Amino acid sequence: MDIPILYKDSAVAVCVKPPGLDSERDMPEKLRVQLQVTEVLCVHRLDRDVGGVMVYALSGKAAAALSRGIGSGDFQKQYLAAAHGEVEPEADTLRDLLFHDRTKNKSYAVKRKRAGVKEAELSYRVCAKAEGLSLLSVCLHTGRTHQIRVQFAVRHHPLVGDARYGSPLRERGIALFSRALSFHHPVTGEAMHFEAPIPGGYPWDLFDKNIIDGGPVCDTSK
Repeated sequence: MDIPILYKDSAVAVCVKPPGLDSERDMPEKLRVQLQVTEVLCVHRLDRDVGGVMVYALSGKAAAALSRGIGSGDFQKQYLAAAHGEVEPEADTLRDLLFHDRTKNKSYAVKRKRAGVKEAELSYRVCAKAEGLSLLSVCLHTGRTHQIRVQFAVRHHPLVGDARYGSPLRERGIALFSRALSFHHPVTGEAMHFEAPIPGGYPWDLFDKNIIDGGPVCDTSK
């Protein structure tokens, strides 16, 4: 099955990553073959079990420019997540210190700075609630491993299907989706914005699609 392409030119390809593919290994090779290009370079990542909008560079120069943009905060990433329980307050900014254990491939919230501990920050807004779940629009301000997953889990709201961080629904995929991505084109400097269609199935079908579609996902500003 082909990977959905939202945009392509000589410098970048914007696509919708399917869950189950590694963004750093599987995706570049599949895109290289599908797009019939010589080089596809990964500049940011999504967890294997998470799908949604990603941009890949098609040259080393474009990759370097995109990486600089990420480092300077130019990238704006917006996610949809479905979490267990009724998340409160309705909107907030979460700040934690996270440590990623590479051996266990799991992140932990810790109390004090030490080697390997990084600051993590995100903003969220509750868009809807249904059947004991909360639909969240999340804006990342930092890009830590498993950041959204662990920051809600430590507040007793693990994401649906995320057994690693406490969801009781172990037979379902993680209810986290990269809905929108904004950045400046690495060559022209043009402001670019892309949104992906909402996936079907549980738990997304519990919520009114009009809440999700028809414009920006949800305003995460207070």
